[in-house]
Amino acid sequence: MRRILLHAAASVAALSLGVSYAAAQSGSVEKAVGGYSFEDAAKEAPGTKDFHSADGHLTFGIVTHTAGNGFFDPVYVGATVAGNMIGAKILLLGSESPVDDPAREIEILNQIVQDPTIDGIIMTTPQVGAYNDIVKAAEAKGIPVATTNSFDGTLLNRSGISHTGQDASAAAIGGEALAKCVLDSGKTSGSILLPSSTAMGNIEVNNRVTSAFNAIVKTLKDAGKLESFKVDAGPENVGIDTNPNDPVNALVSLFESRGDVVGAFTANNVFTPPLVKAVAQMGWTGKFCAFGFDLGPAQQEGIAAGNLTGSLGQQPFLQGFWPVMQLYLQIDRGIAAANLDTRAQLVTKATVANVGKRFEN
Repeated sequence: MRRILLHAAASVAALSLGVSYAAAQSGSVEKAVGGYSFEDAAKEAPGTKDFHSADGHLTFGIVTHTAGNGFFDPVYVGATVAGNMIGAKILLLGSESPVDDPAREIEILNQIVQDPTIDGIIMTTPQVGAYNDIVKAAEAKGIPVATTNSFDGTLLNRSGISHTGQDASAAAIGGEALAKCVLDSGKTSGSILLPSSTAMGNIEVNNRVTSAFNAIVKTLKDAGKLESFKVDAGPENVGIDTNPNDPVNALVSLFESRGDVVGAFTANNVFTPPLVKAVAQMGWTGKFCAFGFDLGPAQQEGIAAGNLTGSLGQQPFLQGFWPVMQLYLQIDRGIAAANLDTRAQLVTKATVANVGKRFEN
């Protein structure tokens, strides 16, 4: 009798299991409420490939203000991946300089906006107010524009142009980490410096410095230690003016002139690799709180070696991938410009080995 009951219970359990599987499979949606099939709706519009240039394929140009220092390499990778997904040709363009060069970028933009094969333009906008003529010329020709990386809030038709990038306020993550590093180091006084250069005209970098400065001050104040340290980001809190053309020597001279430096923060790829070299040159490896920006090879090597405590990544792959997809969606679907905040990724010695394996940083 017991054996019969067990068999019956097993049968009920199996039946119940079958019912649960059936329930999980039910609820699938075969077609839209409007009557069309999702498979048909997912197809590309017949005229998309002939948008603007009418040459049978889409061509997008992506132009950056400094292709010479490696930061934008993952951006170009992301743009290429997106282009491959939608069957578009992507022109990878930018200033050859390893430092910010908006003038050269604008020169390239003025060339491609006249190219009859271009169907969409993606550009960085580090110099506020310098890109309105490009937007005006592109819109006159019916070419959609997207911006990436650096943000210009005054851009012509800003609300109609998508932006992909990291908000400058993310630098506060690095500022807070730097302040905590100094406090944890046991140092009881000294200077925390934020060197930069406003001569490059990059408003985004200026805003990063200010955000990091405010976070350092707040963290020290919350710990009751603000009066023990001097936090210096220059007279307007956008950076201590430092020579971008000889940054290593400029940083070493700055550190030596102060004599009591216990921490430093740099806000872009122009100064962070030099910060790595300056820390090593000063003999401060593993003994100095140094935080920077971006996650290129120099930053990763510096973190691993102990010459850079941490660095903030911008997830630059997304800064190439999403603008391409956004332009495609505007052309193929009529979807309005949508922004993407790529946020910040703080990388330290504990996590640096996980970075860059898929060319994403």
